[in-house]
Amino acid sequence: MTTKDKVLEILSQNKNKSVSGEKLAEVCQVSRAAIWKAVKSLREQGCIIDGTTNGGYLLSGNGDVFSHELFSSTFKNRWPEFQNSHLETFQEIDSTNTYAKRILSECGNLRDSGGRLTEAGKKYHQSVIVAESQTAGRGRLGRKFISPAKTGIYLSLIYAPENGITEPAKVTAFSAVAIVRAIKKLFNIDAQIKWINDIYINSKKVSGILTEGFANFETGLIESAIIGIGINIQDNEIVSKNAAIAGSITGTERTIDSSVSRTALAAEVAGQVLSVLNEEPSKVMKEYKDYCFLTGKTVQVHPVIGDDKSVYSAKVLDVDDNAALVVELSDGSRKSLSSGEVSLHQE
Repeated sequence: MTTKDKVLEILSQNKNKSVSGEKLAEVCQVSRAAIWKAVKSLREQGCIIDGTTNGGYLLSGNGDVFSHELFSSTFKNRWPEFQNSHLETFQEIDSTNTYAKRILSECGNLRDSGGRLTEAGKKYHQSVIVAESQTAGRGRLGRKFISPAKTGIYLSLIYAPENGITEPAKVTAFSAVAIVRAIKKLFNIDAQIKWINDIYINSKKVSGILTEGFANFETGLIESAIIGIGINIQDNEIVSKNAAIAGSITGTERTIDSSVSRTALAAEVAGQVLSVLNEEPSKVMKEYKDYCFLTGKTVQVHPVIGDDKSVYSAKVLDVDDNAALVVELSDGSRKSLSSGEVSLHQE
């Protein structure tokens, strides 16, 4: 970790408290001049660091600076089991999912003729790509995902297990569980899941997931999944314009700790996703069902998006072990939905 990132980490841990230059120099094992240089660099990046009368430094305002070095060290400290994960960070990008696709299209085969991961497969399996903002963020079904800077975090993970992806719906469902866990751990608040890929707090959507498969057309195998995650941490203009259904983590619970950095949240979410994909599936599916808030509610089912004539009402009974939504129709018959979309009446 660079001196600059060490200084930022220490100031972030002591937000609203002054830390002396002498203390920073001691902890970082550098000179006071090196501390001043690091503080100057952080200010140039947009971090608000005030100098205090006793010669200390105070991180104030929205001084949540995101850097590759800080994310890398935070992620590896929190998740030592993923020390070898390939990590990339951007201040701005078109789309982290699109970038992940470019990586996979250019790296060659992920598996050899025997089905084993190639060197490229080993490198990019469990990769994490994080951005502060996206200019062409994408949601499900071709929708735009507006991704403004400073108020959220946007990341994609590449998952390329040995046997490929055999149950893509579970990848999305398990990732949703991981996000709920991360929010609970860092903010100590409970989030819920709206089938299959949205995270809600206090009836407002704060996060969405877009999972895309990368297929080998010769073998017909889905070799890898790209798991795209966008999270609203603070309220912004987009959230305000869609206040009836959209929210943010800190905007929905005013009494929670709002000093959790984007770096910490991105690192926690990434680690939780990679971890949950290696856990016992039945255990994770039970957790998913517990978090899903649609059970018992009447929803509008959209089997073909954009075709209003195909929409029908149904009561949600359960989520089955394959992450399909089990619904009951007005005539008493049942269906298991593995595709399409559902919405509540008030949406």
